[in-house]
Amino acid sequence: CDCYRPDGTPIPGNARFNAAKIFDQTHNSHPWFGLEQEYTLYDPVKRWPLGWPEGGYPRAQGPYYCSVGATNAYGRDIVEAHYRACLAAGVKICGSNAEVMPGQWEFQVGPCEGISIGDHLWMARYILHRVCEDFGVEAVLDPKPVEGDWNGAGCHTNFSTEEMRRDGGYEAILRAIERLG
Repeated sequence: CDCYRPDGTPIPGNARFNAAKIFDQTHNSHPWFGLEQEYTLYDPVKRWPLGWPEGGYPRAQGPYYCSVGATNAYGRDIVEAHYRACLAAGVKICGSNAEVMPGQWEFQVGPCEGISIGDHLWMARYILHRVCEDFGVEAVLDPKPVEGDWNGAGCHTNFSTEEMRRDGGYEAILRAIERLG
């Protein structure tokens, strides 16, 4: 949160204040960010992923990724309602897809320049939880929602600068990778 004391100084937990200073130092490079947020839809009563047999396991992973059909894609109505609500709210949502584990989905936000990506991600998450409320399900961001040989969930980052997006930008990408160590 971007919170301040009455005297205008940032409160101790205001990480955005320092992040904004860093982003301001790099604004000439026009950094673009895209985030891919994975999540699992849960039945809050059964405490089990949507579409899974009660207390049991579905078919092995494989047919669910970017899937269609009632036996592969569980919760599409929720995903599409979330997408429409984000668009209506002005969130820069740019995609969604079913993930590898049944009941698991992903949405993408961006590209956004600089610190605004965080705002779009937080609002998209908030809207996801509100939409799930309306459908009587829960959106779980747990990185390993089901033990065993089932895919986890994360939030993947895509990044580029203006130099990387130009013709010949591959060299800029390689330099950035080398600077990461």
